[in-house]
Amino acid sequence: MAINNKYNIELKGKVLPNEGIIEKIKGVSSVKYNKSDNTIAVTIDEKYEVDAAEILQDVVSGIRSSGGDVVTEKITQPVLNMTCAACASSTQNILSYVPGVITASVNYGNGKGNIEFLPAIVAPADMRSSLQEIGYDMLIDEEESSFENVEHIKEENYKKLRRHTILAIVLAIPLVVVGMFFMDMPYANEIMLLLSTPILFIFGKRFFVGAWKQAKHGTANMDTLVALSTGIAYLFSLFNMIYPEYWKKRGLEAHVYFEAAGVIIAFILLGKLMEARATGSTSDAIKKLMGLQPSSVVVFRNGEPVEIAIADVVIDDIVLVKPGEKIAVDGEVLEGSSFVDESMISGEPIHVEKKPGEKVYAGTINQKGSFRFKAKKVGKDTLLAQIIKTVDEAQGSKAPVQGLVDKIAGIFVPVVIGIALLSFVIWLIFGGETGFVYGLMAMVTVLVIACPCALGLATPTAIMVAIGKGAEEGILIKDAESLEMAKEINVVVLDKTGTITEGKPQVTSVTWSKKSLPIHRDILYSIEHQSEHPLADAITNELRESSTLLENVSVEQVSGKGIEGIYNNITYYIGNEQYITSKNITIPAELQDKINEELNAAHTISIIADDNEAYGVVGITDKLKSTSKEAISTLKKMGIEVAIYTGDNEKVAAALAGELGITNFKGGVLPEEKANLVKELQQQGKKVAMVGDGINDSGALAQADVSIAMGAGSDIAMDVAKMTIISSDLNKIPKAIHLSQATVRTIRQNLFWAFIYNVIGIPIAAGVLYPFTGFMLNPMIAGAAMALSSVSVVTNSLRLKTKKI
Repeated sequence: MAINNKYNIELKGKVLPNEGIIEKIKGVSSVKYNKSDNTIAVTIDEKYEVDAAEILQDVVSGIRSSGGDVVTEKITQPVLNMTCAACASSTQNILSYVPGVITASVNYGNGKGNIEFLPAIVAPADMRSSLQEIGYDMLIDEEESSFENVEHIKEENYKKLRRHTILAIVLAIPLVVVGMFFMDMPYANEIMLLLSTPILFIFGKRFFVGAWKQAKHGTANMDTLVALSTGIAYLFSLFNMIYPEYWKKRGLEAHVYFEAAGVIIAFILLGKLMEARATGSTSDAIKKLMGLQPSSVVVFRNGEPVEIAIADVVIDDIVLVKPGEKIAVDGEVLEGSSFVDESMISGEPIHVEKKPGEKVYAGTINQKGSFRFKAKKVGKDTLLAQIIKTVDEAQGSKAPVQGLVDKIAGIFVPVVIGIALLSFVIWLIFGGETGFVYGLMAMVTVLVIACPCALGLATPTAIMVAIGKGAEEGILIKDAESLEMAKEINVVVLDKTGTITEGKPQVTSVTWSKKSLPIHRDILYSIEHQSEHPLADAITNELRESSTLLENVSVEQVSGKGIEGIYNNITYYIGNEQYITSKNITIPAELQDKINEELNAAHTISIIADDNEAYGVVGITDKLKSTSKEAISTLKKMGIEVAIYTGDNEKVAAALAGELGITNFKGGVLPEEKANLVKELQQQGKKVAMVGDGINDSGALAQADVSIAMGAGSDIAMDVAKMTIISSDLNKIPKAIHLSQATVRTIRQNLFWAFIYNVIGIPIAAGVLYPFTGFMLNPMIAGAAMALSSVSVVTNSLRLKTKKI
């Protein structure tokens, strides 16, 4: 909130901002840090108050560049009443000019705005008010901005548009017939006036209202072009009908163009209707995902089955699933068994067996069996809800190429108006007696044929369809940038456990030294029991029946190396050979022989030791996923290099690489080393995709050009990664790259046609061919071309839905 040009910005963390840097920002008159509430008060000079939004953005940038940060909120909200790409550019600029808004990005393709703002200074209601002033709107309440409500609004708008389009066409048909074939019949002009007036000012009212609102704020969009062109043609025709003598005195015919004005509106309405229908199909993926959730569910309350709404399910409810039913929430099977179709989430057609202890997910479909499960995640926390949210946000993100398109769209309408006026003036000067009439028609035709919509839809529609297609295939893509970048990948780096292998390690042997005691088995079991590492699960499963869980065992994980535990004031170390020897711990000969035997068999080993010597060795193996060889072979056929970087020992890495035909591998890699190895590849000019599933992969995932997480892995890995393979099947990686290639190809096709249409169409509309061929483009034909241009772009994007990847 601002008081007397003073803005309070809440800081995040304890890094204090460099007040000197902030005070140097143009327009800032003073800066004061308040320790009690961790805020800085920024006072802006009154003469620069009009630039407050830009100054505050510079202040936040200054704070962040000096190592600090500020408390911001990020929202994605539906923006209404946009009619073209220029509208998206306009609304984006309006939001950016609101003091307290840090960044704003509006996507015409899905009609949403992504906004980061300072909640201490501005609220969503302020942004909405700014948009409403110029004729736009933004839904800010959670209920009104829900997907279902937005779809309802779109449906109502579509019905209204369809009604107006049909009525406009009904009137336009006799209008054309009279204008083209019976223009000399009695009262022909009056009949055309009666037919064209409702088309323009009732069914085409939206264009004139929109243009007026834009004009009041000194801006312009597609409505401006339509209103100017049809308005000029209509008024010129009205003048000619009332005062035909004006032209007859000069030896010219007093032509009317009511049919052109009416038909242009009818064609543009038809184009808008087709565009609305086509763009509606780009969100089919979300609609399908939304439709996966049942509306009600049977739970047990006080031991009795009760049918309740899905919104009323709470964590730990016991849910009954009957044959053929959709699973309502995420949970864990308690009793019963069945096979579940998870294809709608994982993209895998094979039904998955579910037994007690197995996880089930919302939106999947039970087959023949019946079971009960305990609800673990409900509402917005289910995997399905997270997928829907990720797809929705990703469809609203912008590919890098969109920045250039947005800039062009932002100046497109003013440039077109300038070209239209120029063509009128040139015709007026060089057109002789008919120069005025031809110039007027050329101006109208230029205004009609120019279409910023095709340009604005070229990229976002392709992105929306592709991200939806990815979700259907079990590939969750977080943003447009990673989708575009994936086609550039020439090296894929793979982690081992859980990525190439199943991530379900099994113990091959447990060997104890002569000096070991039974308590060492219990200590090993008790320490590993507190670890979340997959190897720990294998060890605890093996030792559960023969060991006792000890109390008062404190545990500390050593990232990428092992785990330490303290029992009875003695520190115990569990990890690989490298970790144990780094502690100068003695390994008895009988254990060393077993270690060598397991390593030669390409098994992983885990050693337990105290400060002095090792007492036991556990051999562990992890089977390759059935699809790993095929996926790696496919990547290599695509000309993509594959590397394996694993924390496991070098012998295991070598054996695995040999089996898979991979020459670039490295074992014993620590988490920070993995990130550095990725960086080294990038320094060689390579575009790197990192694929991993664990916390120890998060650094390398963040470093990579494209980061891919396995869906069965850790939440941290999935948070960092830009793509998630829900089924953890490596075959999805080539599919993701193929999807990226197809998407970028479609975007290029769309942009080519959108640009070429305008580059060729506008000069022809201006009459450039007339001196050579005597051809002048009819404004009605221009209206039809304009209507079809955006539809063709959207239709081309929709082809991605049927593309086999």
